Amino acid sequence: MTDLSSPEYAVAEPHRIPVSGHLQNMVAIPPSRMFTIKEALKKYQQKAGAGAIVFDASQGDGGASLPGVPQSILETALEIQIEHGTGYDKPFGTDLFRQVAAEDYWQLDSATGWGPGNIIFAQGGRDGLVKAYNAMNFLGHGRLGDVLVVSRVPWISYNWGPYGIGMNVMRAPGDPVEGWRYTPEGIKACVEMAAKDGRKVAGIVITSPDNPTGRTLPIEEQITLGKTAIEAGIPFVLYDWMYHYVTDGGPTDLNQVLLAFTPEERKSIMVLDGITKSLGGSNVRSAHLLADEKVIKFINSQSSHGVIPSFYAQAVAIAAYRQGFGEAAKSIIEPCRASRKVLRSALEASDLPFVMGDGYYAFMDLGKYIEAGEFGTSEGIGQYLAEEHGVAVVPGAFFSAAGNDWVRFSYALPPERTAAAFERLMSGLQEIG
Repeated sequence: MTDLSSPEYAVAEPHRIPVSGHLQNMVAIPPSRMFTIKEALKKYQQKAGAGAIVFDASQGDGGASLPGVPQSILETALEIQIEHGTGYDKPFGTDLFRQVAAEDYWQLDSATGWGPGNIIFAQGGRDGLVKAYNAMNFLGHGRLGDVLVVSRVPWISYNWGPYGIGMNVMRAPGDPVEGWRYTPEGIKACVEMAAKDGRKVAGIVITSPDNPTGRTLPIEEQITLGKTAIEAGIPFVLYDWMYHYVTDGGPTDLNQVLLAFTPEERKSIMVLDGITKSLGGSNVRSAHLLADEKVIKFINSQSSHGVIPSFYAQAVAIAAYRQGFGEAAKSIIEPCRASRKVLRSALEASDLPFVMGDGYYAFMDLGKYIEAGEFGTSEGIGQYLAEEHGVAVVPGAFFSAAGNDWVRFSYALPPERTAAAFERLMSGLQEIG
């Protein structure tokens, strides 16, 4: 009989979490400064006049700088929502979303062994990433404090999202001439360094096209890096493909990637995708994670005690996937392609070293201007460009020290805006001398 007069633990003693004081020793996680960059443009307008033209080339949000999700898709999604009703859904989303994502969007080949059961819906990319990180911790080596490997100049939230849930982030070796891309040797070096510290690598994130550099990796290279990681003992390889539809070469063939791995190796593969970038649905918060069924079931169980995803966010994706995603996302894909050509031509005619593949971004080396203007890092020159010349870019220093001389320039804009923004940037640099 339970003694109701005494407290009781929810789980038996062998399964209780041990006490650790590590939280008080963690670095305070800073808020993302990505949301404050636009404040500098207001200072420019205060000087130049409220009607002064400004250029926001910091955007990672096609829903703000381009037309975003077409109204017809939003209206179709509403019809799907009305038909579906407003009752609770499953933690994985809905069977309908899984089916449409597997069949209409990815067109999964039965030979891969993957299908709807390998998909879980996420309330945006960050939610999908946190779910993936938790699975890496629990199902990999089964402990906290191990390592997530990211590129040398990673997206800001790759630095802090994993750290906040108990992972130590390790930035891999990288050469700026090669866009800081991973190498097999660099991946192995990360595993060796972690081992010297008494840690293991729980996972690695491979992004293509990359944020912030825009670097794009051929499929064969992504496969080689994934196999290298698995062979080195890394239990999970997460491919972040959030920008893969907004490319000149078209979307990544998931079947080709999966079939390049053995059935046993596929158990280590995770893929993140969604409509945030490719459809401009930033505030719709619609993404999904693909992984081995064991991983999906684990995430689903944990999610049942956390966030139950919005159906409307699924409905928007369902409507777009059914239409044919290439057609649905034309309002983002086509201006980005046009802007990419404009910007690449302008960069090649300039004196700026740069990295540029596909996606939304180019990464530009402003080192000589930073030195000439005594700005210290790209944060200083970024503030100067915004406040004095009305063009906002993202300082590479926000991502890591390896980006101190670099800035991220977004061309998720109509091509004429991209051309004008780059012209304004060059004008500001020339004033430095």
